Amino acid sequence: MSENLLDGFRSHEHWLREALREAELAAAAGEVPVGAVVVRDGQILGRGRNQVEQLQDATAHAEILALGAASDRAQSWRLDGATLYVTLEPCTMCAGALLLARIQTLVFGAVDPRAGAVVSCARLLQGNPYRQAVEVVGGILAPQCSELLQSFFQRRRRDAQG
Repeated sequence: MSENLLDGFRSHEHWLREALREAELAAAAGEVPVGAVVVRDGQILGRGRNQVEQLQDATAHAEILALGAASDRAQSWRLDGATLYVTLEPCTMCAGALLLARIQTLVFGAVDPRAGAVVSCARLLQGNPYRQAVEVVGGILAPQCSELLQSFFQRRRRDAQG
């Protein structure tokens, strides 16, 4: 692996670990453990974690909240040149939101075979109507991201059984 590729991989791991911290906070609050951060020029512009239950808002996904926080900080909805790091492959809503926010790169951990809209169930970022190319890097820290989700749902099923 070339030095540039290795540096890029290490950088992706670094920022995805920040998203994993957000996912852990979501799990601790009883939310599905998905976390996200938006990074531009080596700085986190916004953080988000699932808060659907807490806010009683179906749109309170980690990506949506991170994009909103990043837009607030940047004082613009246009997040050109930014990278969205998220622990789980985005759903349809979140894929649309990252396109509208003009995210340049998406880096995600685990695939979502049930509802993933980037590589699993749909490929919404390819040939999108906005003609915006989004670089997609998947599988970064996938085992850690998957384990967090799997253990969350195992606990939830165990608790439901009493």
